[in-house]
Amino acid sequence: MKHMGDVLAGIHATWEFESDSVLIRFERGIRTPKLFQALRERRVPHEALASVTLTPGRRGTVVLHAVPRPGADPLMEAAAGQLKDTCDPYRLVLPAERETLAEYYADELRAAITSTAPPDEREPADRYLVDPPPAPLHFKAYDGKASFDGSKVSFRWFWTGASSAKWKAGDQRFAVTELCGVQWRSPEVFDGYLRLLRRGDQEQPAQADRDPAAVVFGLGYGPVHESLPFAAAVLAAVRTSGPAPALDSGPVPVPVMASGRRDPADIAERIRHLGELHEAGLVTDDEFSAKKAELLAEL
Repeated sequence: MKHMGDVLAGIHATWEFESDSVLIRFERGIRTPKLFQALRERRVPHEALASVTLTPGRRGTVVLHAVPRPGADPLMEAAAGQLKDTCDPYRLVLPAERETLAEYYADELRAAITSTAPPDEREPADRYLVDPPPAPLHFKAYDGKASFDGSKVSFRWFWTGASSAKWKAGDQRFAVTELCGVQWRSPEVFDGYLRLLRRGDQEQPAQADRDPAAVVFGLGYGPVHESLPFAAAVLAAVRTSGPAPALDSGPVPVPVMASGRRDPADIAERIRHLGELHEAGLVTDDEFSAKKAELLAEL
């Protein structure tokens, strides 16, 4: 860009435009999304971006959106489209009176992106271009504590939440070289989880609460600002530890459920947890009834 060091201050974040990248600094205020506070700042190279848009926002605002290339950012890859707009680190919300200034920077950024590669040549990245959150990282899930030191992931089960299948398997450790990917299902929906995908043809249970290579989220457990950076860091380590699956190979296969009925104790625990979500107003009456019937049908 022409003016290295130019700064555009928005709501919850400030973008600093540099010659080859955009440095995004997030605020630490009480109204700032917790994910932004956890990320603190991110440097995004121009080559990691696919496009830039400027659109009207809510309540007298405009939104400057730098769209990342597929495969360029481990955080967005792990999120897999599940982030709410308000938690998207590539969206800068500004007061409407700054629209002209925002349009100027949008044009400058578009020119910088085009100079690295024409729009029709901006294919999915073959490597991560944005740094992942640094290790060590850890968070508390509903059924255990997850830790990552940069080379291995550890799960330590809680007796209050872990299923009998996980207790029988014992606490787990996985070197990143044993893994081929990560699945993150947002804790803001029922049955959220983080699952490690292992290399080879190892069969994994379909239910995350029975899979020793997964931790499940719950009310107050595994929040987005803790579990998503964790997933992104592990995903980036897996990518650098060995060959990654082809980007056009389709969705990650769903682990196959082992035959047999589920443990009644596990079903009772899941129904209890479902009741907590219902009491907290996070699950409607209809959703509660339908999911409870679904769980009972597995007995």
